[in-house]
Amino acid sequence: MVVTQFNPFEDRLARDIRNGLSGTILQVFAEKNLSPALKVTRHYLQIPHDSIHEDYIDIRLSRYKQALLIINEEELVDTWDQALVLWDLGLFFEVHEVLEHVWLQATGTKKLILQAMIRAAGMYIKLHDQKNERGARKMATKAADVLEEYRQAVPPNLPLAILLTKLRNLDPSPPLLRSAPPLPRDSETEE
Repeated sequence: MVVTQFNPFEDRLARDIRNGLSGTILQVFAEKNLSPALKVTRHYLQIPHDSIHEDYIDIRLSRYKQALLIINEEELVDTWDQALVLWDLGLFFEVHEVLEHVWLQATGTKKLILQAMIRAAGMYIKLHDQKNERGARKMATKAADVLEEYRQAVPPNLPLAILLTKLRNLDPSPPLLRSAPPLPRDSETEE
């Protein structure tokens, strides 16, 4: 049977590829090269697969390369900043991977904000990959509620008003978080 859609929720190989590749992202950033992702990729390309699997791998590797270029050029070492680069490249599962690593060690408000951003990324995974609008809405609402409640603790480089609007409207077009200028916190509270 030929697989025509990359669906990690119904196709075990797709799930393994997605998880295997995204599991290398922190190592890719630490080593400042694609070697860890390429190693995983070689493994999956050696086993029987469909063209849709190769397409996913090619797209992911291309975006990883873009992310790495930006992160290296701008010397971004902060996980938050790296996650925003991934976000703007549409790598929402990788955003989850990167932020979860920090979230596991975080406490208090920082932990809540990280979890909210993981949920915000999860909203786009559910909406685009799973076609699960109900699940996406639930994640978006939880994320937006926390980000709204703790808005003063959200890093200032996040265009919070734009993200909140997109989450509240379940907008399928994700906002660019690095490219959009952050609004002053006072402007956001007037909305």
